[in-house]
Amino acid sequence: MLWREVLSKASAFLDTKGVPDAQVAAELLVARLMNCGRGMLSGVLDKEAPEKYLEAMRRGMARLARGEPLQYVLGEWDFRTLTLKCDCRALIPRPETEELVTRVLRHLTQARQQANAQTPLIVDIGTGTGAIILSLAKEFKGPAVFLGTDVSEEAISLAKENAAACGLSERVKFVVMDGLDDFDEPECVDLIVSNPPYIETSVCDTLDPRVKDFEPRLALDGGLSGLDFYDRYLGDALNILKPGGAVFFEIGENQGDALRKLMADYGFSDIRIEKDYAGHDRYAMAILA
Repeated sequence: MLWREVLSKASAFLDTKGVPDAQVAAELLVARLMNCGRGMLSGVLDKEAPEKYLEAMRRGMARLARGEPLQYVLGEWDFRTLTLKCDCRALIPRPETEELVTRVLRHLTQARQQANAQTPLIVDIGTGTGAIILSLAKEFKGPAVFLGTDVSEEAISLAKENAAACGLSERVKFVVMDGLDDFDEPECVDLIVSNPPYIETSVCDTLDPRVKDFEPRLALDGGLSGLDFYDRYLGDALNILKPGGAVFFEIGENQGDALRKLMADYGFSDIRIEKDYAGHDRYAMAILA
């Protein structure tokens, strides 16, 4: 059977199983097996598909048909300039989070120009795959210390694997830490960034099965109001942020007003709530006076 036929049959099968973007999913499965980019598939479609590849294709299709996310089936996913290992140990990196990185990079660049090339300490809380902190380390050109923390040992293990694969193990350190509890030195951090759990507990069980049944609940459930982690991190930040230090959060689309008030209550200034490309509140940023 030619790859062209395999692709056609796979796409039709996945579509009947309700897999989103079935054609794209089928193409990405083939591209992964052929070790090429999706855009390069035209060069292999008229080649015969070896049986061992067909069996692997069947296994991948079966996993997708059971509802497993495409990113976990592929075992990797692109995030900005990086290709990251992706599995059920951590939340799947999403495009909205790429824009959070853009905002942090802009801030770091401006701060560097104003601070005579000091070396900031940047902490990513709930690092998961390491997507945020690894991207910052890869793309920020100035000197800096990069630290990723997570309460999950499995997530930290995955983040370390990604750091090694991306050649960033020497530039980024990862530690198992519950929030910011283990920082002993006050006023030592320049910037805190996080995409924390922000979905209300009551909503978690209503999420798409591809999310609630496969992605770690620990990375989704933000408590009764969805604000538990912001409340905690902002309180901890008062102790470890330097004066003038910054916090950058990804937030839920209905949490902008609540985050603005919460940041103000903790004494932060220059509070900004910004929207994603879909027009939803998605990013909360502030400075510790």
